[in-house]
Amino acid sequence: MPELKEPTFKDIPIDFLAHPITGNVSKLFNREAVKQSVKNLVLTNFYERPYKASLGGDVRSQLFENINSITEYNISKNIEQVLNNYEPRAIIDSIVVQAAPDENIINVTITFQVRNDIQPVSVTIFLERVR
Repeated sequence: MPELKEPTFKDIPIDFLAHPITGNVSKLFNREAVKQSVKNLVLTNFYERPYKASLGGDVRSQLFENINSITEYNISKNIEQVLNNYEPRAIIDSIVVQAAPDENIINVTITFQVRNDIQPVSVTIFLERVR
């Protein structure tokens, strides 16, 4: 009888670091692959990717808005929408957006589960505007 295998999610790291022994580009698997994908989707602005104008969390465009509870809500909804539309491997548990207007920083913490995995994964992204 054939053995059933759970799906393995694979990806290439953005920094393209070589494996120290083989010299080949290393790979990311399962949690780390989905974690990288979530971070990339959140940090992508609308109209950044050709032919996919609506792809992205459009978070950086919100950095120059007046930071208040409405801005935090808009950021969390944009993130939720992009992850639901473009990252089916992640099941979102929570999205917490905390703004620190005095430091010009927005802290986004996304907690999710990878499909076929029971352990929750957390990604924290610090967004700051530079002027």
